[in-house]
Amino acid sequence: MADARNSSYTSHMETVTPIRLRVGELRTARGWTQDQLAQRAGVSRVTISRIESDENRRIDYDVLEKLADALDVDAGYLIVHEREQRRKS
Repeated sequence: MADARNSSYTSHMETVTPIRLRVGELRTARGWTQDQLAQRAGVSRVTISRIESDENRRIDYDVLEKLADALDVDAGYLIVHEREQRRKS
């Protein structure tokens, strides 16, 4: 039973757009440096760097909200399912 749950969880995780890609795309689309995004979000540049380089596999909800506010998007947009993206395009 535990194996079935783990494989389901892994499968679900593979369908999620990496936050690092979303944050990086949105940041560069605005012409911001990592420093500028960090300043606007009230987090360190190291935090932005770690998120974008996938060093941080877990992001606190507080940081997610700060990034979403700074980027002027809904926090959910940063973790959109790929299937949902395909339907919209």
